[in-house]
Amino acid sequence: MMTQDGRLLDVRPGADPGRATPEHSGAYLAAGLALGLYACALLAWVVSGAVDAEIDPLDFAEGLFNPLAGPVGALGPQEWALAAALAAVAGAALAQRTVARPAALLLACLVLARSLREGIGLLHTDYRSAYRFETLGGWTLATHVLGLLAASVVLCVLLPARPEPVPRPAAGSWWHGRVSRICGVLFLLAGLFQAAWLVQQLTGGKGAGPYLASALDAAVSPSADAPVAGPGFTALAAVAGWLVVGWLALAGRRDVRGALLVFAAVQLYLVVRTVVGYTVTGAFSTGARTVGGALDLATTAYLLAAMTSVLVLTTGRAFSPAHGTTHSWARTRPE
Repeated sequence: MMTQDGRLLDVRPGADPGRATPEHSGAYLAAGLALGLYACALLAWVVSGAVDAEIDPLDFAEGLFNPLAGPVGALGPQEWALAAALAAVAGAALAQRTVARPAALLLACLVLARSLREGIGLLHTDYRSAYRFETLGGWTLATHVLGLLAASVVLCVLLPARPEPVPRPAAGSWWHGRVSRICGVLFLLAGLFQAAWLVQQLTGGKGAGPYLASALDAAVSPSADAPVAGPGFTALAAVAGWLVVGWLALAGRRDVRGALLVFAAVQLYLVVRTVVGYTVTGAFSTGARTVGGALDLATTAYLLAAMTSVLVLTTGRAFSPAHGTTHSWARTRPE
């Protein structure tokens, strides 16, 4: 036994609270297999696209981080990040780690939304015809169907697999779970900043109607030759993810740790890629000359710092467990 903040914690050897309970083991296994299968499908698109374009490994590695290096395959950076996140979460789910549950549910919602967007597009006759004429149209459709099935499996098996409830903290102890709330605030601010930029773009000439149509209807922005979702959908999904996950974290939900970790990692990669592009083009010096450019640079700097902070906080021991629990990342040497 040991004390922490005036509380007794049981640190004797025993069942690992960071692992799924035996009754939920099958759910984690099914979710891991479903996510892993879809991740393999996306990775196959990445590899085949690079091979078809005859891109050598060094150019491919550069293209992953330098947006000006040219295309490196059929998929874009959002799909690369999604494939990596799916593979990582699938591995955690197969290892029966409870941190995989919120991350898997988040990714399942994202994949489901991508597949439903494609389904809306298939309601249009012209878009259905495009699948027949594209060489890879059948593989693209099969990938979207696989995503729909994988997301459905994850949601069906993991939603009922709730972790054991923990006692609520005493009234007035707002600082209990402060790290979770800090991450929530960082996420909410990121979502609000990006939402403000999106509104500014829509009112500045793009028009909300066409933009939302391209984001929600695949037929408006056709992509029958590869399973991509487009920039509009990606922007809306990012804003929604920041706001929803941020709100849950601010409310003190410890089980969103995995969602915070995965979403922050994906967004950090995309922000780093943007920073590399700014560095290559000299945007850091030219962008500061206008108000809009300065705000864009400030937002990018905030996202870089915020997502890095969330990653550090969610992977460290500071993300302490709730009262009455002893999570694996908060364990100490047994007596």
